[in-house]
Amino acid sequence: MSKLRSAPTLDDVARKAGVSTATVSRCLNDPERVVTATRERVMSAVTTLGYTPNFAARVMAAKRSFTIGAIIPTMENAIFARGLQAFQEEIHRQGYTLLVSSSAYRPEDEEEQIRTLVARGADGLLLIGHDRAPRIFDFLEQRKMPTVVAWSFIPEKDTPSIGFNNRQAMKALAAKVIKLGHTRLAAISGIRQGNDRARLRIEGIKDAMEMNNLPPDSLPIIETSYEIENGAEAFANLMSQTERPTAVLCGNDVLAVGAVRQAQDMGIRVPDDVSVTGFDDIELARIINPPLTTVHVPHREMGRKAAQALIEMIETGSAGQSLELPTEIVSRQSLDRAN
Repeated sequence: MSKLRSAPTLDDVARKAGVSTATVSRCLNDPERVVTATRERVMSAVTTLGYTPNFAARVMAAKRSFTIGAIIPTMENAIFARGLQAFQEEIHRQGYTLLVSSSAYRPEDEEEQIRTLVARGADGLLLIGHDRAPRIFDFLEQRKMPTVVAWSFIPEKDTPSIGFNNRQAMKALAAKVIKLGHTRLAAISGIRQGNDRARLRIEGIKDAMEMNNLPPDSLPIIETSYEIENGAEAFANLMSQTERPTAVLCGNDVLAVGAVRQAQDMGIRVPDDVSVTGFDDIELARIINPPLTTVHVPHREMGRKAAQALIEMIETGSAGQSLELPTEIVSRQSLDRAN
């Protein structure tokens, strides 16, 4: 019977590369400090031997797990993809590993995932939005868990946020819609309960209406989950009203794409008969016909900045600072003047 071969060690790599174990360690943990020729020799030995660093030993020495948890509401569409990718790239660059969970917009699932990630030794957490039970923030505070909120900027909250002002961004878009002569507005929104992004975007529409002497309470709103089919169904319901809206503002691009597709199925022309707008500026906004007027969110910058802020909190023990990122309206063919 053949004997099981023991796993290669740091000493094995050092002997094969002809360097000290300290040099091998520097190559793995701080490669910029090692000259190129030596680094290449060491990494060649690592590859040849199949060496894997002793993660457990690193954790014990540093008293950190070098893992960061992120809990996002959904993996079923591209809303969070670009931001999370940039977040992962940045923490990987700084030596951390990302663990991702999806709550499916269920608060009880998110709370369980938060507690599990903390129990498993995550060094920090990325959360989406501020809306959750106070007991969860109390739990994180008691355990001194570095936490950053993204996709929402609310500076008065205790947990630092790296994001954008959802209310002001949607207010600016709604004001543009009204300036084009639209007075009969309607909204297709995500579920607002427990979702500050969805709630604040509706408040932004109402702010723009009030600013332009339109009664905010007259805004028809249909709440639904973020799926193309649900956007289509909501649009059909809005267009069945006696007085049809001339502009439908959607809480994100996924819902807006559903609205445009439903309009085409119903023989309603966009934007000739009704204008449709989105929010986020994901790829769908550009490939739908007509392309969507929407709000561009700086997803990649937000993810990168959130990673940098969270790692600084982890490594320095600082409380962290909130950062507001700008958004901008992207004008495309789905919005035109009211008839």
